[in-house]
Amino acid sequence: MSFELSQQEGEFLIDLARNTVKEYLEEGQTNKPPEDTPKKLFEHCGVFVTISTLRNGEKDLRGCIGYPYPTSPLVEAVIDSAINAATEDPRFYPLSLDELEKVVFEVSVLTPPVPVETDNPKDFVKKIKVGEDGLIIEKGFQKGLLLPQVPIEWGWCEEEFLCQCCVKAGLPPDSWLTKGTKLYKFRAIIFEEEAPQGTVKRVSLSK
Repeated sequence: MSFELSQQEGEFLIDLARNTVKEYLEEGQTNKPPEDTPKKLFEHCGVFVTISTLRNGEKDLRGCIGYPYPTSPLVEAVIDSAINAATEDPRFYPLSLDELEKVVFEVSVLTPPVPVETDNPKDFVKKIKVGEDGLIIEKGFQKGLLLPQVPIEWGWCEEEFLCQCCVKAGLPPDSWLTKGTKLYKFRAIIFEEEAPQGTVKRVSLSK
C-alpha cells in the first residue's frame, strides 16, 4: 500500500483515540484535532477503532466502529470512530469511565476497498489472502465488513472468512457463491496498545 504510517504517527492515533473517549466520557465533549497533528493524518482514509477488554492477556471485544471508505480526514475519522466504538456499538452497552483503565485501543487505517472480480464465484477463495486482506460483502441492502485481523484471531481459512463475512452481513454463509453478491477487499495498517495505556505496537498479521 502506498500510504504508510510511522511508529510515532501510530502512537499519536492511539493516544488520540483514548484521550478522545476519556474527554467525551468525562465532559460530554468531542475533541477537535490537536494542533500538533502531523500533516499526513489529515489525508482522507478509512479507519476502524476497536476497543477490547483485557483479561489474563486475552482480548474480549468491547466495541468496534469505523469508516470503510476514505470519506473524511483520518484524524477526524479516528475521533468520531473512537467515540462511536465506546458509546454507539449496538452489540454492547456504552463504555463507562471506570472501564478505561481495563481496555486497550486498536486503530486500523484502511486502504480504499477494491472490487474482487471473477466469472466463477468459487474462484473468490483464490483471490483473497488471510493475513493480508479485509473483506466487504454486499448483496442488496445488506453489507458486512471484517477487518484483516479477524480471521487470524479466529483461525479461519479463506473460505471460512468469506462465509463469516456473509454472516456478518446477515446473509446465509454460502451467499458469496450466489448471483448478485459483490465482494471487495482492502488492507490495513494496524496499531494497538499492548496493555491499557501501555506500549503501542504495530500489528503484523500472519497465518
